[in-house]
Amino acid sequence: MPKALVVGDVIEDILVMPHSAIRADTDTQSTIRVSFGGSGANFACWLASEKVPVELVARIGEADRPRVEADLKAYGVTPNLQFDQELPTGSIVVLVEGQQRSFLTDRGANTKLETSAIKTFPELLYLSGYSLFGSIPEAEFSGLIAAANVAGSMVVLDPGSAGFINDFGVGKFLTVTQGVDLITPSLEEGRILTGEDRPEVIAAALARRYPMVALTLGERGVVIAQGDAIQRIDAVSADLIDATGAGDAFAAGLVAKLLQGASFEDAAKHGVRRGAVAVTLVGGRPTKRF
Repeated sequence: MPKALVVGDVIEDILVMPHSAIRADTDTQSTIRVSFGGSGANFACWLASEKVPVELVARIGEADRPRVEADLKAYGVTPNLQFDQELPTGSIVVLVEGQQRSFLTDRGANTKLETSAIKTFPELLYLSGYSLFGSIPEAEFSGLIAAANVAGSMVVLDPGSAGFINDFGVGKFLTVTQGVDLITPSLEEGRILTGEDRPEVIAAALARRYPMVALTLGERGVVIAQGDAIQRIDAVSADLIDATGAGDAFAAGLVAKLLQGASFEDAAKHGVRRGAVAVTLVGGRPTKRF
């Protein structure tokens, strides 16, 4: 059975779903839920739900050790956590308004994540772009990719955040992430990375740098590119409750099938189905396994 190593954030999500337009300087009735999330951790949980053995390397506040370890194990993820004595576990306020989401982020202990102890690589290395932005040094990040390439691992990258990519610098991002086998940007991240607007054009441009590209378009599905082959795959109809984690669910479904030897097209179709499941759930995680 192929195994996966995930390097990324653990975040405490505060999901806010207003019942109406937000009114300034007064109250707005809302549904508010607090749970653990983080792009890396969410992906790990969705991948574990695909029966892939997965280990998560992340950093949290020491005080949250029992809660985070128990939470990850409940999803079938093996936690390999670092514990910060000063910084708290990262947290984020997610303002959910239909398909649109706004994020107010405090990455907390995630900014001190260390990867020097990672010496061996399983069949898959998954990296969250968030870990590149003010966390893992550039040379160390690119070194992880290079070491995984040498080991024969498939390297998958979620770019993380259009805003953070813009702050970091597009040229620098593209240089540091050389050697990635599969990149899974959102449409806005793809626009930032290429300067293009149309999904197929974005995917084609990224495919000149990365062997596989899966550009997620929300309710419009996904565009995949491999070499010169570009294909749009339609979304699966679902009753939208919360789109948080849908991209992580898609990526996990895609990767799980690729590890089993499926074609890129068939793997992407499975990923789309998993993303459709994710939008029917509140929060960024699947139903717990144990």
